[in-house]
Amino acid sequence: MRLWKRASGVLKDQNSIWQAQLSRRTSLRHPDIQKAVIRATAHYYLSFDRRNIDRVCEWIRISPCNLRPVLWSLSNRMHKTRNWVVALKGLYLMHNITNSRLHCVRHIGRLPFDLSGFNDGQGRQAKMWPFNAFIRAYYAFLDQKSAVICQHAEEKSVDGEGFSIRHELMHLLRLQSLIDLLMQIRPQATAAFMPLVLDVMDGLIIEIYDLYSKICRGIAIVLLNIYSGGKAEASMALTVVQKAIQHGDDLSYYFEFCQKIGVVYASQFPVIDRIPEEGINELKEIIKSFAEGSNLEESRADEGRKGSVDQADEKKNHAISEEEKYNFYGDDEFRTIITDKWESFDDDSCTRIPLEALF
Repeated sequence: MRLWKRASGVLKDQNSIWQAQLSRRTSLRHPDIQKAVIRATAHYYLSFDRRNIDRVCEWIRISPCNLRPVLWSLSNRMHKTRNWVVALKGLYLMHNITNSRLHCVRHIGRLPFDLSGFNDGQGRQAKMWPFNAFIRAYYAFLDQKSAVICQHAEEKSVDGEGFSIRHELMHLLRLQSLIDLLMQIRPQATAAFMPLVLDVMDGLIIEIYDLYSKICRGIAIVLLNIYSGGKAEASMALTVVQKAIQHGDDLSYYFEFCQKIGVVYASQFPVIDRIPEEGINELKEIIKSFAEGSNLEESRADEGRKGSVDQADEKKNHAISEEEKYNFYGDDEFRTIITDKWESFDDDSCTRIPLEALF
């Protein structure tokens, strides 16, 4: 039965290669790239074809324009397959592409295929569930990682060479979410003894150490610039540090699990460094100082508003007293009356007084 499945997989791969050779080249379809992707994701279940994996990555290094044919060929193969070996090799190839650190790879965003509900169609569900669960968890991590890389690249293009403590803290929180997804990738039952799965786990151990070292460096940079932010940034930094301490404990148990199932790199890497408690206490003091400073500013603002109101009342009272000081004639004297009731006089009826009579 196993020999028949292996022969069937070889025939399927060879048939796909023949179809790629006969296909017409377009902006998305590149026969040579398509053949390299098929060979890198072959049905052989004992090992990865690292030669063709490197060849696919080399196509992207030669020209960023080759990224679209690579993604098209890979997503087309992932949409068609119901074999856990092909799906796992496709995810492993995508993992190598995202780790190539090429500029064009940073803008992929979410993966162009969906394996969140993958089910192997070659065997019984009761037998294949460990492989299905492993592929779903691996896909969830890679999909989120590609989105985080794209979002961080967009933030860098907006900020330029400047440093934004808020963006740095948000990026650290996203990196910590990736570690949470990584620790959910736990091969179980028969999947824990497959060579392909153990090779993937070796790569994930390297990924964990890389992410955790980035988080520690980011925390150090944030703490050096924490006073340039405010209370909100200090609270976010405290959340990041507390999460990093929790990850230190969780990763120890995760590495013990990996050592038990035979993951080689789980025992070769050094022990995870823990963040000292003094760092948390210092952040709490900084948040407290920010809170006290804001309360002091509010009290000063209230005193300033109260002083301005008192000064305005004093000026008003002074103006009223000045008016009363100069109004010594009283209210009834020297008063001007304005009216619209006019009276007319006849010049003849008026008695004229000679001018001499006035003197």
